[in-house]
Amino acid sequence: MAYVMKREEFVSRCRGAALNYKTLYVKGCFGAPMTETNKARYSANNSYNEGRADIINGASADTFGFDCVCFVKGILWGWCGDVDAVYGGAVYASGGVPDIGTESMIEACSDVSEDFSMIEAGELLWMSGHAGVYLGGGLAAECTPSWSGGVQITAVGNIGEVSGYRSRCWTRHGRLPYVDYADEASADFTSDGGTSKGCASEWAEEATEAAKAAGVFVGDETGDYNWQGALTREAAAVVLHRLGLF
Repeated sequence: MAYVMKREEFVSRCRGAALNYKTLYVKGCFGAPMTETNKARYSANNSYNEGRADIINGASADTFGFDCVCFVKGILWGWCGDVDAVYGGAVYASGGVPDIGTESMIEACSDVSEDFSMIEAGELLWMSGHAGVYLGGGLAAECTPSWSGGVQITAVGNIGEVSGYRSRCWTRHGRLPYVDYADEASADFTSDGGTSKGCASEWAEEATEAAKAAGVFVGDETGDYNWQGALTREAAAVVLHRLGLF
């Protein structure tokens, strides 16, 4: 298939959406401005949005709605922040980019890897149920109901913390078939190979952060907690002792 856009433009559009526009996490929305008509439509089109109806209905008309994978698709479908267009300038399923979910999108990618040492700008970032775009420099653009509650720039925790940014660890990354990566690659390197071994899965983040704060688990000399590593019997004994169980 023909490419929809070059890497540089794709990254620029993703970054620009995060920095230059008001956005809100709205499930199933790929860039529609929150006009009264669109707010009425999206606040009632699924149970998740129904639970956020007050937030959606409180958005200004120059706020654009996205969810995580619809942010990626919306950019590829031509979203440009046009408040006078029904979908902000995006044209549904245009350019040969299908309306697919997060799982299908990572499956469509090439060079999929769990090693983040050679990740390039413009690649899809993926974890179960969530997607984003790598911008380079250890940063990502993603749309999430967490934190600022819309499209935002965050640090890729697999590479390292970045001062001033929230951090998320991802599971895999890969090249989207709709983006032309033929320009000069923007690779980032990490001293430990950039794998995600030290990162907790999203479903466990609250518990692991609480365990760190309580001193139940202690990282190694590099600060790596190796959350997805095996728990030996001796390590289990230390944890139980810290909890005061014996």
